[in-house]
Amino acid sequence: MISLIIADDHPLYLEGLEMLLNKTRRIKIEAKCSRGSEAISVLKNKDCDVLLLDLHMPDMSGLEAVEEIRKFKPEQKIIMLTHQKGSRYLSKLEKLGINGYVLKNVNKEELLEAIETVNEGKSYFTEGIHNISKEDDFYIKSSIIVNENEPNVLLTPREQEILIRVCNEMSSSEIAKELFISIGTVDTHRKNILQKLGISNTVGLVKFALKHNLIKPD
Repeated sequence: MISLIIADDHPLYLEGLEMLLNKTRRIKIEAKCSRGSEAISVLKNKDCDVLLLDLHMPDMSGLEAVEEIRKFKPEQKIIMLTHQKGSRYLSKLEKLGINGYVLKNVNKEELLEAIETVNEGKSYFTEGIHNISKEDDFYIKSSIIVNENEPNVLLTPREQEILIRVCNEMSSSEIAKELFISIGTVDTHRKNILQKLGISNTVGLVKFALKHNLIKPD
């Protein structure tokens, strides 16, 4: 039996995934988490064969979560679950040694295949995922509503600095080091940015930054 920890911030998806996987005798769900930080905390005290990790969560990105997990469990098998079809994060995640990258719209059979393949020590990536161009990236073409107000009206200069770095895939620790501030201060700014813009995740932040020319499409 394969032991599993699932981390996803969408309650309905999390519950549906649990129900789906519980129907097979091949899977045992050890824990469910709604935040990346929660998954990190659970993994420090509990072992599992495979971690299913959402790429975009409010408190930290999947990339940041993987960075932290690799510090204390470098061999942990991790499958990223995401709606993001493009490769904005993919190369960095692969450098961190993720074992799988699976779109959330796959059927039950493919998800089980991904879990079993990764559990066997192999890699599993949704077919064709490396060939999708960044111009077609779901990350950029997200349907999330973007705040129409200008950044200078909504955000302080420091918040704009941090927003740009978040959108350029820098982790909180990297931002803190570059701006000579603490990681806690970076995280506080990130939360304030999300609240001020009325955005719930990094997808929306990138779309806002693109709309207002704070960053350029890759």
